[in-house]
Amino acid sequence: MSSSERYMTARQAAAMLGISLPTLYSHVSRGMLHSERVTGKSRVRRYLRDDVLRLVERKEFRSNPTKAAEKGLHWGGPVLQSALTLIDGGRLFYRGLDVIELADHSTLEQVASLLWTGDAKRSLALFADDDATPPSIAASLFKSIRRLGPVERCQLILPLAASSDLSAHDLRPAAVAKTGARILRLLFSAVVGFPAAPPLEQALVRAWTPNRRSVAPALRAALILCADHELNVSAFTARCVASARATPYEVVLGALAAFRGRRHGGISEEVEMLFRVAKEMADCRRLVGTRLRSSGHVPGFGHQLYPDGDPRGQKLISLAKTYGRPREVELAKRLIQASHALTGDYPNLDFGLAVFARALSLSSEAPIAIFALGRTVGWIAHATEQYADDQLIRPRARYIGPNPENYS
Repeated sequence: MSSSERYMTARQAAAMLGISLPTLYSHVSRGMLHSERVTGKSRVRRYLRDDVLRLVERKEFRSNPTKAAEKGLHWGGPVLQSALTLIDGGRLFYRGLDVIELADHSTLEQVASLLWTGDAKRSLALFADDDATPPSIAASLFKSIRRLGPVERCQLILPLAASSDLSAHDLRPAAVAKTGARILRLLFSAVVGFPAAPPLEQALVRAWTPNRRSVAPALRAALILCADHELNVSAFTARCVASARATPYEVVLGALAAFRGRRHGGISEEVEMLFRVAKEMADCRRLVGTRLRSSGHVPGFGHQLYPDGDPRGQKLISLAKTYGRPREVELAKRLIQASHALTGDYPNLDFGLAVFARALSLSSEAPIAIFALGRTVGWIAHATEQYADDQLIRPRARYIGPNPENYS
């Protein structure tokens, strides 16, 4: 995004807000709006376009709550409160802690405990002595579902395990955290085909890279980077299901259905295809141009919340450089250069997961599996918050169909 697209002049900002320049300056003095000096022009100030747009949304909400609520469902203003994830200034935080730092220095279990309970130190108690899958279904089921994809395996095993877990109906925060630990171990087990135990990334190492155990920190970091991302479509689905007082198993099952869609986790297949074609074509710029002509976008690039680049994608590419094959990283670099030159977009999480998996010689199913397993942590966290809120999520629809006959 260019400087002219990111910033506005005082007159442009005032016009968009429908206010005078003195009122605009008053907004700045009261902390409602941030301004900064233009380099080389000491008396000229500029304003972040995103800040101005947020004020416009706030005005719309006051004057027309119905219109503002409709817009809030499409990348608009906040629609509910959460203490889990903050996206601000191009950075991502879990409960106030930088996600990149957590990926470098924490375990997945600690991050799960942090998001579920607010205390990372409770991870040992949460994941101790829990058999994620009842023995009666474990061995036979893992063998029978291997032919399915990783997400489908998770979707199949959840209701079967739920039927044997009566404590899942206890929706108090401490009980949900324990159920979450069982669910997380269950899904790791479904993906790898054998019972998984903490540290959970070791199950992926054993299944995917048994001769390269040194990649465990990279896999752990990738899972943490995927753990939560505010109110994305699967997290919002999880909250809707939880608001109906469904069990955590049903919450995760509903979230997985949304996650599998082609505009969420399912886009990993399109990113993988982009890499396959790029490997056969010498000209990445032509490939990106062809993709733009056919669909209007390049899969794996751009994110509305990160105009200057997705930090999760950047971190995954860095991990790929450290732990992976240089040839795959070089191919990714050429795709990034071509896409940025034509669109101005930067790689996002989906692209980062694809580079990461290819560089570490993982299967084409690995990106969506890592994404789903990591994001399960967030779904449980959102369910926990929603249970505590104890409000049914039930928005109203504005009817635009034909009027009923004989109705006055």
